[in-house]
Amino acid sequence: MAEKVLLGMSGGVDSTVAAFLLREQGYEVHGLTLWLWSPKERENPCCSIDAAALAAKELGIPHETVQAQEDFLRLVVEPTLAAYKRGITPNPCTFCNREVRFALLVREAEKRGIEYVATGHHARIERNGRIRLLRGRDPGKDQSYFLYSLTQEELSRAIFPVGEYTKAEIRSIAERLGLTAAKLRESQDLCFAPEGIAALLPDAPPGPIYDLSGKKVGEHKGLPYYTVGQRHGLGLSSSTPLYVIDIDPARNALIVGPESALYSWGLVARELSWIGGAPPGESFSAEVQIRYRSPPIPAEVEIKGKEAHVRFSQPVRAITPGQAAVFYWGEEVLGGGVIARRLP
Repeated sequence: MAEKVLLGMSGGVDSTVAAFLLREQGYEVHGLTLWLWSPKERENPCCSIDAAALAAKELGIPHETVQAQEDFLRLVVEPTLAAYKRGITPNPCTFCNREVRFALLVREAEKRGIEYVATGHHARIERNGRIRLLRGRDPGKDQSYFLYSLTQEELSRAIFPVGEYTKAEIRSIAERLGLTAAKLRESQDLCFAPEGIAALLPDAPPGPIYDLSGKKVGEHKGLPYYTVGQRHGLGLSSSTPLYVIDIDPARNALIVGPESALYSWGLVARELSWIGGAPPGESFSAEVQIRYRSPPIPAEVEIKGKEAHVRFSQPVRAITPGQAAVFYWGEEVLGGGVIARRLP
């Protein structure tokens, strides 16, 4: 009897081709879409029930939808908005993947007595005693950054079929099979805030903009409109370009300065999570990635209690509190944490 796998289906080309690949590998594939919005609201651009149902029909696999809007609101939307109100710029996709997309998929699999779960993430798993999480084959589409907090137990049940392929290869497979998903565009916006986070926080009060010397140089229109490293939209007149260097929620203020002030030699990360269950040592060398699209930078990492103190081999631009710092050994994900502050 074929082993069953519960596949999270968004309707996009990655999860659709994942279903095909799993079926080719001999699995009995059951598709499931998490409905993250109230039925009266618009569809989440990350997950389309109609597109997922059509993909399942084209592939001839069973498909169902599970209401998850309350979990999504509580675990993703509300924490994101609360963070922005505190002047922090989080990456909601990191905890959406951890708390909603993967955790709920595992929960639904357990309800159905299904051992394995699969998604369309561009990442890979290596099973050789200890389970290792690796980058996807396509460096331009690798999504291992978002999965740094998965545990050995979760990874033991996980399958990432598209991780061994490039995006171009995945799309080529979909086109060869004549799947509708091959024609769909990828969503680039934050799924629950396509018009930007600030649109969800219309009552954010305006406040002062200070330069590095403490001089007031202007007014901002609300902290959620800004992030560290931002240049445009400040409404300031200056002989040299000015960037957001820091966000000061205690004073409801922005701190601006020249681009050179954006560079730091290190950071402190908290809320640490390790793929292997523990860090590789009290101090170790690693490559650290501070944003999804940022390149990994060689660094020395020192664990101090519940914090990771990171010292980079070179100055790093726009280290932003709230973003994830993910630690790698080459292609292997060691773990990560949430950036609490940058070091001078």
